[in-house]
Amino acid sequence: MAHADSRIASDIESYLTAQQEKSLLRFITCGSVDDGKSTLIGRFLYESKLVFEDQLAALESDSKKDGTQGDDLDLALLVDGLAAEREQGITIDVAYRYFSTERRKFVVADTPGHEQYTRNMVTGASTADLAVILIDARKGLLTQTRRHSYLVSLLGIRHIVLAVNKLDLVDYSREVFERIDAEYRTFAAELGLSDVVSIPLSALRGDNITQSSPNTPWYSGPTLVEHLETVDIDDDRAGEPFRLIVQWVNRPHPDFRGFSGLIPSGVIRPGDRVRILPSGAESSVARIVTYDGDLPEATAGQSVTLVLTDEVDVSRGDIIAAADTPPAIADQFEAHIVWMSEDELLPGRRYLAKIGARTVGMAADHPKYQVNVNTLEHTAARTLGLNQIGVCTVHFDQMTPFDSYQDNRDLGGFVIIDRLTNATVGVGLLHFALRRADNVHWQTLEVDKAARATLKQQRPAVVWFTGLSGAGKSTIANEVERRLHALGHHTYLLDGDNLRHGLNRDLGFTPADRVENVRRSAEVAALMADSGLITLVSLISPYREERRMARDLVEDGEFVEVFVDTPLEVAEARDPKGLYAKARRGDLPNFTGIDSPYEPPEEPELHIRTSETTTEQAVERIVAYLLNRPAWPR
Repeated sequence: MAHADSRIASDIESYLTAQQEKSLLRFITCGSVDDGKSTLIGRFLYESKLVFEDQLAALESDSKKDGTQGDDLDLALLVDGLAAEREQGITIDVAYRYFSTERRKFVVADTPGHEQYTRNMVTGASTADLAVILIDARKGLLTQTRRHSYLVSLLGIRHIVLAVNKLDLVDYSREVFERIDAEYRTFAAELGLSDVVSIPLSALRGDNITQSSPNTPWYSGPTLVEHLETVDIDDDRAGEPFRLIVQWVNRPHPDFRGFSGLIPSGVIRPGDRVRILPSGAESSVARIVTYDGDLPEATAGQSVTLVLTDEVDVSRGDIIAAADTPPAIADQFEAHIVWMSEDELLPGRRYLAKIGARTVGMAADHPKYQVNVNTLEHTAARTLGLNQIGVCTVHFDQMTPFDSYQDNRDLGGFVIIDRLTNATVGVGLLHFALRRADNVHWQTLEVDKAARATLKQQRPAVVWFTGLSGAGKSTIANEVERRLHALGHHTYLLDGDNLRHGLNRDLGFTPADRVENVRRSAEVAALMADSGLITLVSLISPYREERRMARDLVEDGEFVEVFVDTPLEVAEARDPKGLYAKARRGDLPNFTGIDSPYEPPEEPELHIRTSETTTEQAVERIVAYLLNRPAWPR
């Protein structure tokens, strides 16, 4: 390395101990394109003597080839590692770098400035305690500066450093600095950002980075590194109510049972009274156990094992909280959603949400509004696309302990996961629980499904016909109902076209509307099955996830998926409604099989290949399957 601590050679143990005892600050750099974010981090690394000799040699070579500073070192190249970044001179991906000073350790995320990389910026900011927002002194506040400030406030970062960079290009003007400082503070106040420290600097020349610059004698505040070394972030979390997210039930032997996890906020001591959520059971802390022995106190940021005085039921994902200030519990919320997938959010579709150490099922309603992050305007939206942010009502499939995101990022933020691909598709920030989550309860009815089915002398079912348009779903379903009716069974047929004349007439054929179409139809089918009917549903229902949702609404064995499998060319040749012809001409967008996908069932109860089976044969198979199921228990 260009420089190394002398203790590494003389007293490695004291050096390692000193490193362990240093506090850690995570921060991000953000701002408009070409404001000098990567140069600033490169300067940090260079001034902190964390550049190896071979890296320095490579930097000199790269600066001559890809640099933008002539014969001088281009410190931005220490961070911008992607070829596209070097070619364009911009940051695309999030780059994490580590450096340390005598007083503190740092992890810094260099986040991109372009709007199309909003998801990358959100990723970098999600774990940060502080944001360094750079502004080019020549340009002042720009749209991207405002956008990143909004995202910083949205993500709960409370400490802001306004780094007015490239001051050397405006002759170190005090007037320019103070004007930008005043304009930014006015804007920051609108976002609720009050802890703002403004520093004039030049990342390229090193002014006010590690040492006060003689070029700014009018500035008496701290250098950037001095502020980063001394800003107090621990008290923010330590002063909040105690929470521990249980990640592991620790049972090394029969005589020990502890609950291990991270403390995101608060302080805990032996003897403190705690409440377990969501169960609500209470106990007291007997011991705070660590690898190095018991502690008299544990605080935010530590991972510990708590031993309780009582034998209470605690599982992974539960929250151990201060008994007098527990988090709330709910399953319906208002939340900001930041969408991070190229496939748009489909309102009503079931996703997974990972909140704390708990994973629950989740669905979102249509956005209440979308936020224009450039102007902060609220605009109408039916869904959310890549890098878009909106406010939605979200539904979890189980009661979940939570704090608002502004109060506790660990218990108020969640990751949205696609159930089929396991890809992360978005993040959510909880605002508050909806009152209906507490005030709307399930009403127990005296006459239940078993009683209704017994009266009808049949076992209820939802028979779900899926396939391409023109496959023959409605024809087969109609014949099946006619046959069952003739045999004395109580039935009802929900046909997709008929439903679009009433219940679903407000829906189009976009992916989001198709999801809602299936959701409504499935809810009606489940109610009809609950009434004891054999309910037949004829819908294209192109997505596996929504068909799985429909299956989960009824009891095991009651959902019968019938895949009416007809090759596309055969269905198109039939084209009884002329729909394929319109789709081919471009007059009918989002048509399944042409410009919208169909996901065939993987394991249907019945697979009807219409190229090999007549309608009569198909009906015989389906009726026989339904009537040979076990009878409803009486």
